[in-house]
Amino acid sequence: MHNTLEIKDFSCGYHGKFMISKINFNLPKASFAGIVGPNGSGKTTLFKGITSELESIAGSIFIDSRNIKSMNFKERAQKLAIVSQHIESPDITVEDYVLLGRLPYHGKFQFFESEKDFEIAKHYMELTGTIHLKDKYMDSLSGGEQQLAAIARALTQEPELLLLDEPTSHLDIGHQVQILNLIQNLNQNMGLTVLMIIHDLNLAGEYCNYLIMLDNGNMHLAGTPEEVLDYKNIEEVYKTIVITQKNPVSGKPAVFLVSGNVLGESKKYNSQR
Repeated sequence: MHNTLEIKDFSCGYHGKFMISKINFNLPKASFAGIVGPNGSGKTTLFKGITSELESIAGSIFIDSRNIKSMNFKERAQKLAIVSQHIESPDITVEDYVLLGRLPYHGKFQFFESEKDFEIAKHYMELTGTIHLKDKYMDSLSGGEQQLAAIARALTQEPELLLLDEPTSHLDIGHQVQILNLIQNLNQNMGLTVLMIIHDLNLAGEYCNYLIMLDNGNMHLAGTPEEVLDYKNIEEVYKTIVITQKNPVSGKPAVFLVSGNVLGESKKYNSQR
C-alpha cells in the first residue's frame, strides 16, 4: 500500500537540551494516526520535525515518496497542511482567512485570488460548516469556530497529509466530538491522511486507527489503539494506575482512572485480609 508519510531513523531537537531519537513509522494513505505520551515526551518536538520547523539531526522524512528536504516551501505546503494548537485570530474575515490556504498555488505575479480559489474555499467552508461565518471576523469567533475555520483553511491547501496539534484542547466535549467527527469524515470520505497530537487517550482510542506512543524522546510503542492503550503500557509511560476496557458500543479501548482515595481504600482493605 502507498505510504503518505514515512519516517526513518529520524532524530531532531535542541542541541544540548531535549531531543527525540530514532523515530520510525509509516502511515499508509487514509490513516488516522495519533501521537500520544505524557508532557515532555517529545510530541511537539516530533511535530516540529515533521513540519521542518526544527531541522533534522539524523534520518529522513518522506511525504508521498519524496524526501521533504528536496521540496521547496510551496511544494511542502501543497502536500502538507498544519492546524496549530493556538489558532491565529487576525482582524480579517473568515473567508479571507480560509483563502490564505490557496497561497501555495499562486503564480509568481499573482496578487489576487482566482475564481477557482474562491470555489475551493467555499467548498471547504461548506464542508466544515463555516460558510455562514464567512463574513465574520476571526477574532470574533469562539474557540470551536476558530478551529473549524483553521481546518477549512488547511483543507483549502488540498494536502495529502493533515497535521493537527491538539485540535480538541480547550474545547468542551461537544466541540471535541464535533471536530473529531469532522476529521474522521474527511479521513474516510476523502482518503485524507491525518496525524494529530492528542492528550486525551479516550479520544485517541475512539477515533484513531494507529497510535505512536512517545516516552522521554523515544518511541515506546506504535500500533493499533488496542495494542498501544494497554494498561501496562499506560502505567509504564504515564506512571499512573489505570484500568482499560472496551467501549461497550464501539469496541474501542477506553481508559479509566482510579483516584488516590480509592487506591488507598483498596490497599487498606487488602492489608486487613
